[in-house]
Amino acid sequence: MKFVLNEEQSEFARTLDRMLASADTPAAVRAWSAGDPVPGRVLWARLAEAGVLAIAVPQEYEGLGPLPVETAAAFTELGRHAVPGPLAETVAAAALLDRLGDPPLAKRWLPGIASGECCLSLSLPASGPYAVDGDCAHAVLFTDGDRLLLAEELGPVQPSFDPARRLARPLGGTLLATGPAVRHAAAHAGRWATLATAAQALGTGLALLERTVAYTKQRAQFGVPVGSFQAVKHRLADTLIALEFAGPLLYGAALTLSGPDIAAAKAACGEAAYAAARTALQLHGAIGYTAEYDLSLWILKARALRNAWGTPSECRAQVLEGRPVTPGSV
Repeated sequence: MKFVLNEEQSEFARTLDRMLASADTPAAVRAWSAGDPVPGRVLWARLAEAGVLAIAVPQEYEGLGPLPVETAAAFTELGRHAVPGPLAETVAAAALLDRLGDPPLAKRWLPGIASGECCLSLSLPASGPYAVDGDCAHAVLFTDGDRLLLAEELGPVQPSFDPARRLARPLGGTLLATGPAVRHAAAHAGRWATLATAAQALGTGLALLERTVAYTKQRAQFGVPVGSFQAVKHRLADTLIALEFAGPLLYGAALTLSGPDIAAAKAACGEAAYAAARTALQLHGAIGYTAEYDLSLWILKARALRNAWGTPSECRAQVLEGRPVTPGSV
């Protein structure tokens, strides 16, 4: 089956690509990694103006959605440009608050998410004890069984594969809601987080491939570009094929929002992005290891996104078993 974005969806993605290409996201990523969220929040506001956050929020709460296909398209561009921040977690928090069926609680948070004024992080039990970028978010939500809580305090920031994904553990919280609906809403939120993370991984892989192709056209050995070598062409072709096969799985999952479909998409996108990172590192040579070189930002992100909200092995097991997706480690 062929999945193709319609013209409106494609133009939305192209608009985001153009906007982010002029935004100097590498500088924002480095600042975010160092604990300075200001450039990232400026970028967050621009994304909100473009409707990126509103497409995950229902219309009755000043949003435009929920629109999972548009969310997948947008997050692919966010990954392509390595945009920092708890983007997938904020989208997941919106999904949880929408599904919870608590209008006062939804009204408290969802309009702010849609407008970009509210940056949330979300931690679920199966995703591990840490909240991504909780120290830079306006608030951190987490669940404990049938309870939804607002974190009162966070532990120290922990290291991650990607320095721009800052991990902190919620320490105690204020009870926001309780009951079986919390557990069901958390499972729904986990699916949205996994879908958004898969899209970010796909975009990250595409960016790595684009940068590597451009570099192999410039780098010369024996008087010719290394991109003309047959082995290099084969390596790049394998990387492209993996990414091309992952894309339809992502958009198919966005259409169905079924757990096994999302798990399949996450496994494919995560593995394709990780393979693209390895290809980029090999074909760039020693410069690929250099932290000051922007390529490193995408390489580290690909490694982190591969395991975030479902490792490849966890996702494959869920596909084989046909059970709903369960978030993995961040």
